[in-house]
Amino acid sequence: MAEQTRIAIVDDEQDMRQSISQWLALSGFATETYASAEEALKKITPDYPGVVISDIRMPGMDGMQFLKRLMSADSSLPVIMITGHGDVPMAVEAMQLGAYDFMEKPFNPDRLTELARRAAQARKLTLDNRALRRELSDGTVLMRKLIGTSPAMERLREDILDLGQADTHVLIDGETGTGKTLVAHALHAVGPRQGKTFALTSCAALGEEALGAKLFGPVTEGGLPLVEEARGGTLVLEDIEALPLALQARLLTFINDQGTPAETRIVAIHNGSDPEKTLEDSLRPDLFFRLAAMKLVLPPLRNRGEDVLTLFTHFAESFGEEYGATPPQLSAQEAAQLLQAPWPGNVRQLINLGERAVLQQRRGTGSISSLLMSDTQEQGETVQVTTEGKPLKEYVEAFERMLIDNTMRRHRGSIAGVMEELSLPRRTLNEKMAKYGLSRGNYL
Repeated sequence: MAEQTRIAIVDDEQDMRQSISQWLALSGFATETYASAEEALKKITPDYPGVVISDIRMPGMDGMQFLKRLMSADSSLPVIMITGHGDVPMAVEAMQLGAYDFMEKPFNPDRLTELARRAAQARKLTLDNRALRRELSDGTVLMRKLIGTSPAMERLREDILDLGQADTHVLIDGETGTGKTLVAHALHAVGPRQGKTFALTSCAALGEEALGAKLFGPVTEGGLPLVEEARGGTLVLEDIEALPLALQARLLTFINDQGTPAETRIVAIHNGSDPEKTLEDSLRPDLFFRLAAMKLVLPPLRNRGEDVLTLFTHFAESFGEEYGATPPQLSAQEAAQLLQAPWPGNVRQLINLGERAVLQQRRGTGSISSLLMSDTQEQGETVQVTTEGKPLKEYVEAFERMLIDNTMRRHRGSIAGVMEELSLPRRTLNEKMAKYGLSRGNYL
């Protein structure tokens, strides 16, 4: 992490700037130096990916004024203040204003390195959390995460865009691992409640008393109950089937008291993995019909056709980048097995398979078939290696599309490179790309 972290060094003394910069550069940091606070402010913007080290006593804008400007722009930015002898009270004041820490001259270079390293770790965590919050509030980003071109996924994305604009409550149903929580985030992000509170809890994670306190209060020093925190936004209740009857009555009262349109949207998530028990069996009828005013049913992975191959490729490439390994390339037999697998764990199971396949590839052992066999045997299922249940033509076409898609991405849209690797003449490649809806422009 340190190798990628930037350190801005601000000091009017050139020798001091250079010595700090040289020492931290030897420790693996990317350093940049500034002779004045005014010069540094032109470059250090909110979300600056690093740490600031600044002298306190400087001509023009001094370190304290500089710190105040930085804190007003980004209060989480770590700023380490360098102070001369006798300026410790000023450094303490800087800490009260938000400085990360201070060091008194002459200082131990090793301690400065360790301080910079800890500040950089804190900065990375802050920026990662910000990026995650932005991602979960960006409808465009979230919709792109709903990967797949199957008719079921096309309909799901259209339904999310339609229901996102509505003021009614929504019930999301589907098997475990189908992405119900992601869809709840997307519903919130593509509608008028974007930017308002998104509160989520699981009705199965707490006992009745603790869940009641978390949802309905009373107000404590720890914060507001979720029904108050989420006012004007979205309240997501996962595992709604586990909500105790007494709390069902309180939730119904809360919904009825809001009137129409609802001030707070309720998104209820039902884990529909038990075909013997429907949500209507678990909820009182009046609450069920209020929550199920609009309903989204997420398709299981086994019904999404060649989305399985698209998703596997996506996850394998992502984990390949994370682990610094080459993602595995599917054989025709492995592609057929993925298409026929029952996928009881749905997309979540496929993500785990993609990660294990990459780790296995890095070690140079095993096969995707063995991983899939292990998964399905644990679930009490059997793996079909034949093409029973679907015409052979469908499996061949799905594999062919995946192969061309993967090769185009590896060659970044180079038609010549794809033609050479797949031994295809240009006309044949063009015809197959048109047949499978693949456009060269998507790979450039």
